[in-house]
Amino acid sequence: MTVAWVFPGQGSQKKGMAKQVENLPNTKERFSYASEIFERNLFEISGLNSELCNPLNDLNNTINTQICLFLVESILLDALKDNDFKPTYVAGHSLGEITALYCADVFSFEDCVSLIKVRSQLMANAGKGSMAALIGFDRNQLDLLVKKIDDVVIANDNSESQVVLSGSDEALDNLSREISCKRFLKLNVSGAFHSPFMKEPSVKFSEYLKLIEFNNPSFPVISNYNPTVCSDPNELKTRLENQMCNGVRWRETMDLMAKDSDLHFVEIGPSNVLSGLGKRHFKDVKISQVSSSDQITY
Repeated sequence: MTVAWVFPGQGSQKKGMAKQVENLPNTKERFSYASEIFERNLFEISGLNSELCNPLNDLNNTINTQICLFLVESILLDALKDNDFKPTYVAGHSLGEITALYCADVFSFEDCVSLIKVRSQLMANAGKGSMAALIGFDRNQLDLLVKKIDDVVIANDNSESQVVLSGSDEALDNLSREISCKRFLKLNVSGAFHSPFMKEPSVKFSEYLKLIEFNNPSFPVISNYNPTVCSDPNELKTRLENQMCNGVRWRETMDLMAKDSDLHFVEIGPSNVLSGLGKRHFKDVKISQVSSSDQITY
C-alpha cells in the first residue's frame, strides 16, 4: 500500500489544539524552544479555548498561526515515527510543505522554527492585496474571468469546487460581480498570498533559504509549486523559493495521488481540512486523520 502523509496549512488551526498533543514526547521542549525564538507563549496561544485580549497573541494572527500549526504537526508526525509508522511520500498545503520537508529530514526542527519566523513575518507584513474563497462555481467561467481581469490569480486550487483567489481588492470585487457561485467570501488576511503581489517578500525569503542547507530527503516530497514527486534537495529548495508568489496546486497534487489504486491518504494536523477535500476528490481511497495524542495510529 502507498501511504501519503499530508500536512495542512493556515485555516486548519483550532483553539485549544496544543492540548491535543500535550501528553506526547517533546511537546513541552518544542513549545518552549519556539516560544523563546518568537518571544511569546505559543503553548498558551494555541492551548487556550478562549480569546486572548492582545491581538498579537491571537492564534489567527499569521505570525502565530504558522508556527503553532508546525509545532502541533511536527509533534504528531514524530510520535508516529516513534511508533514505527512511516510514509511512502509526503506533501503539505502551503505552510504544510515546510512540515513535509521536516518530516522527510530535509532540515532540522530548529531550522524550521527560524525559517517559519522569517516566512510568517514577511507574509504578515506583505500589506498588498487581499484574498477570497470561492465555493461552488463553473471552472471554465472562473478560468476565463481570471484571464480577463487583471491583478487576480488562483492562489489555492484546492478542488474542482473550491479555490482561494488572490489579488487587488478592486479585482476581487469585479470578479465577485461576474462569477456565478454558491459563495464568495473575502478573507481576513494581511496580503495576497501565493500571488505575484508577494514578489518582494518572496525574494527576501529566497535569500534567507540560501543560508539553509537542504539535505537529501528520506522519502520523496510533492511540492505546491510543482506537484510531482521529488527527491532532489536542490530542486526542493527551488520549489520552496517559488512557493510564496505562486499558487498552491493541491487539486493537481490529489490528481497525482489518485493514480495509485492502493493509496492510503493520512492527514496529520489538528483538523480535517485536507481529509475533507480528499473525501470529495478520491474514489475508493482509504483516508485517515491523526490529530491528537490518543490517536497515534491509522
